[in-house]
Amino acid sequence: MPETALGVWLKGLREEKKLSLRDLGQRSDVDHAYIHRLETGVKESPSEDVLDKLAQALSATKRDREILHHLARQTNVDPNILEFVRKDLSISADELHMLSTVVNRGTRADYATSLARIRRMMMDDDDG
Repeated sequence: MPETALGVWLKGLREEKKLSLRDLGQRSDVDHAYIHRLETGVKESPSEDVLDKLAQALSATKRDREILHHLARQTNVDPNILEFVRKDLSISADELHMLSTVVNRGTRADYATSLARIRRMMMDDDDG
């Protein structure tokens, strides 16, 4: 099963906290095997309750919580975008959503350029 964006993001949060699957399972009261299935992409759509338990156990920021919820709802997000989003803490869950819908025809995705365009459009929309 290929990686999912949700799995990549969840695993990244867990590893940042230096928690094993069992540790996170115990802290969140979510079975560690289920967490593993989420991280590996075998399971894709956890309930809001499970996401909240995991976020709480990970002491996730508001941004990370919003991104987790977004990725659980939007299962077609390319996991490759997440490295860019993780490095730039100014990128919101809403901006991730917009970035993940940009189509790059025949070219490699340039997330920085796409983000700048999205932000310009949002500013123009606010001004107009």
